Amino acid sequence: MDSDLELLDAYSHAVSSAAARIIPSVVNIEIRQQSKRGEVRGGGSGFFFTPDGFILTNSHVVSDASQVDIALFDGSRYPATVVGNDPHTDLAVVRISAPNQVAGDFGDSDAIRPGQVVVAVGNPYGFQCTVTAGVVSALGRTMRAKSGRLIDNVIQTDAALNPGNSGGPLVDSRGNVIGVNTAVILPAQGICFAIGSNTAKFVASRLIRDGGITRGYIGVAGQTVALHRRVIRYYNLPLESGVLVMSVEKDSPAARAGLREGDVIVAYGEKSIASVDDLHRLLTEEKLGVPSPVTAIRMTEKLQVTIVPVRAGD
Repeated sequence: MDSDLELLDAYSHAVSSAAARIIPSVVNIEIRQQSKRGEVRGGGSGFFFTPDGFILTNSHVVSDASQVDIALFDGSRYPATVVGNDPHTDLAVVRISAPNQVAGDFGDSDAIRPGQVVVAVGNPYGFQCTVTAGVVSALGRTMRAKSGRLIDNVIQTDAALNPGNSGGPLVDSRGNVIGVNTAVILPAQGICFAIGSNTAKFVASRLIRDGGITRGYIGVAGQTVALHRRVIRYYNLPLESGVLVMSVEKDSPAARAGLREGDVIVAYGEKSIASVDDLHRLLTEEKLGVPSPVTAIRMTEKLQVTIVPVRAGD
């Protein structure tokens, strides 16, 4: 009995410690939208990821807003501007003019494992800084953004999310942000999704720099997977993982090049590929229309195809 209590105490301590660390970074986002029926109000969550007022949230929370206001943990309120928006990953950056904020620290979303304890913090139905806990249910999920583009390497969790949680942080037991909460499957219970922190870091930096991201599109949904050691040794591959092709869009550049479901991409151009995030980073505006060799492992055979990326959405 005492050992059970000790276990419960350890779990409670981990959850409460993680929540205490991230809560000062979490904000409530209130938006106003103009529609044919007049002004519509909505909201969501977000969190500071820099101390000088940059906030990460979901694209769908702020994309059509005519006005964005931020309520902080201490009750203060600020008007916000949308710095950048990427509907393809359902991520956006907004900023307030208020320095010296408590910024959440990003963890490594590639290092998390199923069964790991996670904590979600947000403002469901306006209840500020609501904490829920659960585990990582699965990794490498894909989901379709409102733009129609598939988002790769999504984290599935059973930490309860509700309307208003969108854009809030998903953290590990140390309080490090490993995901941005984005979606709930209704009416199912316990099936919730978050965009991995490694994707979020990359997207946020580009949104701050450019205000948006122009991507090359090749038409695959992928998942990061470990490579078999025999394959690594036989082909003398420099990395231990690659991108498993989960599906290939019909008539896409990948389909035209001959990539198939089940192939594992290990290089794009001259660059080795270890993860979906690596592939996304390489599919930049400069690659549009440029024929690029893609190396993949099919079963145990190494093959190379030539892909010509097009602009996402074309």
